[in-house]
Amino acid sequence: MKKIALALAALTMSAAAAPALAQDSADFSGPSATVITGYDVVDLNTPGVKNPDGVIYGIGLGYDIQKGSAVFGIEGEVAGSTSKLKAGGATLASTDRDLYVGGRIGFATGKALIYAKAGYSNARFRTIAGNGNADGVRVGAGIEYKLSDGIFGKVEYRYSNYEADIERQQVVAGLGVRF
Repeated sequence: MKKIALALAALTMSAAAAPALAQDSADFSGPSATVITGYDVVDLNTPGVKNPDGVIYGIGLGYDIQKGSAVFGIEGEVAGSTSKLKAGGATLASTDRDLYVGGRIGFATGKALIYAKAGYSNARFRTIAGNGNADGVRVGAGIEYKLSDGIFGKVEYRYSNYEADIERQQVVAGLGVRF
């Protein structure tokens, strides 16, 4: 997971350092809708227990405002995950839905938008003892690329830290529409 995060950080930095080569920045303003999928790992911070991992999937909505090459936005997301902690064939814990609302700030260069994000996250976890919600903070960074008029793709790394010492790392890819 650390290698993936380092590779994404290196890609983000190299894209930020590349000149726009006299290109005008694409317009990243307006409302958007995105579908995402990717890798999800939950760190329970329990010695001797393997961290559950799985596939994350979800939908997001957002709104961006662009001033020159600077982009500012708000976004929300509802996601699910297949991450489960099993022992002897029994599921001891699993992730349920994951809600996120936050903001992002980015730099548009050509058809790419390089951004950082931060906000509030609420995750639901199911255990053999019962179900519970955990509030937390999410931070992340990513690259969004305009594929055609109104269509974009993105790759993003995000880290969430929840109460009860639960952490979550995700690498997601998304396909979206800007209205």
